[in-house]
Amino acid sequence: MKDGSVRFENVAFIYASKADKKVLDNINLEIASGETVGIIGGTGSSKSSLVQLIPRLYDVTNGELSIGGVNVKAYDLETLRNAVAMVLQKNELFSGTIKENLRWGNAAATDEEIRQACHLACADEFIESLPEQYETYIEQGGSNVSGGQKQRLCIARALLKKPKVLILDDSTSAVDTRTDASIQKSFAEYIPDTTKIIIAQRISSIRHADKIVVLDDGKITAVGKHKQLLENCSIYREVYESQQKEDNDNA
Repeated sequence: MKDGSVRFENVAFIYASKADKKVLDNINLEIASGETVGIIGGTGSSKSSLVQLIPRLYDVTNGELSIGGVNVKAYDLETLRNAVAMVLQKNELFSGTIKENLRWGNAAATDEEIRQACHLACADEFIESLPEQYETYIEQGGSNVSGGQKQRLCIARALLKKPKVLILDDSTSAVDTRTDASIQKSFAEYIPDTTKIIIAQRISSIRHADKIVVLDDGKITAVGKHKQLLENCSIYREVYESQQKEDNDNA
């Protein structure tokens, strides 16, 4: 795969051939290799469906989706999924040590690579405070770590694949805003060539993205930077203002 550029060209998607309504319709979007792109929209706006097309968890119904200038359907599926790492809100951990869990991302990862990935995902903070550190045993499903710790471990595991495209689907929802900001800063500094696509509920998670895509009812209603969208997109502005009010009320 040449690079992590992603292009949606007149893409439409429906789950079943007889479904009346398109889940996604007329999606046109170009993402340059190395860009950070935020995706925001209400419940049911099809944010997850959009990114699931990239590693071919589903195939587009109409139009064309390409990575590195090549139609995703032309890639061997294993090659494609090794190049596109996806972290979900509820990714699972397995019974075994932290190190064993992380090596699911890359069986050949060195201890140094594991430490580096954990540093980028802000997981090293809590791992190194544990008595057994990277040899700490994780219960099935990660029941002995918090939601935020689980998410950070899953991000580190994805980073070990050294993907061309990294997709975070609401996968920092359980971490605090300070840690979230640290993760985004690490990505910008240490993996500038990796394309980063971030679905978020919180605008603070994506406000510094190269561009932000606003989805509504399966369609792109606006694309721009944070300040542009505040001025020109009522949906984005309403979300931002309600979150600002919520933050002020909780202060």
